[in-house]
Formats: sequence, structure tokens, C-alpha cells
Amino acid sequence: MSKKHIDDCIRATLEQYFKDLRGTEPHGVHELILSAVEKPMLDVVMKHADGNQSKAAEWLGINRNTLRRKLIDHKLIK
Repeated sequence: MSKKHIDDCIRATLEQYFKDLRGTEPHGVHELILSAVEKPMLDVVMKHADGNQSKAAEWLGINRNTLRRKLIDHKLIK
């Protein structure tokens, strides 16, 4: 899957979100999208890294402690 395909999926989902609002003003779209994307992204990356947080953090380009905090926040680990 290319970056363009991911961009197209996000764009289509956002267009549908605004359509579903039927003219209602949106609120917190930035946080909505980040939270919707972050948890499944972390889950998939951790699975492909075989649960190795150091490897997953490297792949994500974030600090291992940041990854650990995000995994706890999203209840992906205890």
C-alpha cells in the first residue's frame, strides 16, 4: 500500500464524516483523527514487531518510553 493510497483512504473517510454531519459544525477533528489512527497503528506495528517495543519504537520513529506510554494510554498493554 502506498502513501497515496493511505492518504486517499483518510480523505474519503473525512469526506464521509463531514457528509454525515449534515451541516453541523465539527469539533475536535484533529484529536478525533489522531486517536482513531493511533491505536490501530500501534497495535499493528507491535504485532509485526512481535511485541518488541524497542523495534516498534524504531519503526515508528519515536522514543521507546513514548511508545510505552501510548500503549498504556490505549490499553494495549498494562
